[in-house]
Amino acid sequence: MKQGLQNCGKCGLCLSACPVYGILKEEQVSPRAKLQLIKSHDNKSLESTQGLKEIVSRCLMCGSCAAACPAGIDHYSKFMEMRKQMVADHGESPAIKSMIYLLGREYRLKFGTGLAKTGQKMIPDALARSFKLGNIPIKNFPTLNPKPFRTQQEVIVPAAGDPVGSVIYFTGCATNYLYEDAGKATIGVLQHMGYQVIIPEKQCCCSVPMLFHGAQDQAMSNIRANIEALDPGDVEAIIVDCSTCGEALENEYPKLMEQGDDHAAATQIASKVTHIFSFVNDHMDLLTFDTAGDNPSTVTYHAPCHTRNNSQGHLAVESILKQLPNTDYRPSPDRDQCCGGGGTFFYEHPQVAGEMMAQKLTSVRNMEVDYWVTDCPVCRLNLAGNLEPQDTMQVVHPITFLYNALKA
Repeated sequence: MKQGLQNCGKCGLCLSACPVYGILKEEQVSPRAKLQLIKSHDNKSLESTQGLKEIVSRCLMCGSCAAACPAGIDHYSKFMEMRKQMVADHGESPAIKSMIYLLGREYRLKFGTGLAKTGQKMIPDALARSFKLGNIPIKNFPTLNPKPFRTQQEVIVPAAGDPVGSVIYFTGCATNYLYEDAGKATIGVLQHMGYQVIIPEKQCCCSVPMLFHGAQDQAMSNIRANIEALDPGDVEAIIVDCSTCGEALENEYPKLMEQGDDHAAATQIASKVTHIFSFVNDHMDLLTFDTAGDNPSTVTYHAPCHTRNNSQGHLAVESILKQLPNTDYRPSPDRDQCCGGGGTFFYEHPQVAGEMMAQKLTSVRNMEVDYWVTDCPVCRLNLAGNLEPQDTMQVVHPITFLYNALKA
């Protein structure tokens, strides 16, 4: 059971878990300090200021502090509540407000990504190389999907061969608009296992980016739409390929709907949510791999924070990578360390994010691997976006790597 602010004993265990504190070594950005500042603000002994908003924003919302907290404090919810208050008091930057506006309605997001796709083709190469969003050159951003992924699929995708069951696939925004390869691989693996895949048409953004920026009111329409769209019925699982989406569906929706009519539905959905690799790990007997070849691919893994702190899906990813034929899995010594992506953190705090990323790059370059896999779309964007032209490793979702290893 999650506990309140009064239970913080200031023990400091959260300091060693916090990636931001690990870089800055400033007490005010530590999780325990943020809790005390929030407590003082709630008690009216601390005034709301732009400086307080800045301190609260220097957080990746990774959940590592809550996972390490011996008192069981729900840092996640406390930080989101405080961000909401700070935005109400001091407003938000135009870029973040624009993002929230687009994510608030699926038709807006579809229109916005369409414009961005056109813009990607028109930006001069020299400008794309020199101009950065946060710490990532525009040139290094991935090309948007030619068409939204969900529009390329039937609502019901049949199993290959004799069906063993049905699952719902919550694609998330990144797969739908940016990384269609992960979506195609997820469906391909599930079909190979014998599952019928249901892709609800009316699903939309999970709303975590909006919640992170204090836009709970704007997020609620998306949340209600997803609760209606994801009615699980008798399916075996609701599959996510993004652990942040999984965090939203599994934890945030039931909490936000606790006092509403949708609470029972949100709780039912939460009980079915499964990380794709956790699902695969439980059904490895349904997969057949291509064992031909004697030149194994070398691969290492970056474990996203939400995968580690919410679903424990990273354990399944590593377990499977170790079992794959023609695969030389090389664990990175800092695979569990945050890369600094953190939603929009790399954009809002590029210096801190850059230092985190530099450490990761040094490790992976020393390993000389063919593939660097990660199951978070923002981590994927951040890892690939910081590679240099001379870097030869490919950054992909581990489900794409797994799909390519299957026997046709």
